[in-house]
Amino acid sequence: MDLFSRRRQELLKLKSLRRDPKAYVRVEEETRTCPRCGEELTLSALEKGLQVCPCGYHFPLDARRRLQLILDEDGVHELYDGIAAIDWLDFPGYRDKLKVARQRTGLTEAVVVATGRIDGRRVVVAVMDSRFFMGSMGSAVGERITRAVEYAHRRRLPLVIFTASGGARMQEGIVSLMQMAKVSAALERFSRAGGLYIVCLTHPTTGGVTASFAMLADITLAEPGALIGFAGPRVIEQTIHQTLPEGFQRSEFLEEHGFIDRIVQRQELRATLSQLLRLHVRKGAAL
Repeated sequence: MDLFSRRRQELLKLKSLRRDPKAYVRVEEETRTCPRCGEELTLSALEKGLQVCPCGYHFPLDARRRLQLILDEDGVHELYDGIAAIDWLDFPGYRDKLKVARQRTGLTEAVVVATGRIDGRRVVVAVMDSRFFMGSMGSAVGERITRAVEYAHRRRLPLVIFTASGGARMQEGIVSLMQMAKVSAALERFSRAGGLYIVCLTHPTTGGVTASFAMLADITLAEPGALIGFAGPRVIEQTIHQTLPEGFQRSEFLEEHGFIDRIVQRQELRATLSQLLRLHVRKGAAL
């Protein structure tokens, strides 16, 4: 092709581009790689599938998105958002890390508490968010969950908690560990008063959260493939010098051994909670 012909082709291409700019523009949508099957998934496809890969892997879900999926659209009211962490020990860098976590997630702490309805039935819901300090339980997290339990107790409402945590927050030392006893005591009072407590264990649920309120529910649900335990598998193997069974500490393993009542797919979770509330909420309870 001579110079004249090449130039003519370029001009024709520019002319068609002016008529339809989209014809030569390709938009690359951001993707995420599934850690189980390795499939590249677009963000829009993931959102349509509720952050679940076609292979069944459940990606973590942020707290407010979880509330949006579980609760009815009208009447959602967040509680205790002003309760924030305190740097009790003047731990190096803790305040700066808290500031960064708040800016990055749009949350003030690693748990969001709200009241709302599931198919018309009022509930109190607390959702932990692993994006904020890996969902670690410090004084503010413990205080928010304790108040959620007490709120449900006073108003005779069922309580639903979604756990996602790496355990106690080391930057708060013994104050963080004290939250295990505080939340557990509040749940005991709630149980003695006849309150209904449902927990849904999501990936990961470990450490002090597992050793306290995550295992104290009347009904224990879990998402597929969630890591659930106190210490992680690697720590256990290094301690006992033995190879653990395949799938150890995953929700399927715990269901098989009687530690949880049922594994529920994310798409079925709202319907499952609605059915449980219909079956277990006492007649005359606050609606």
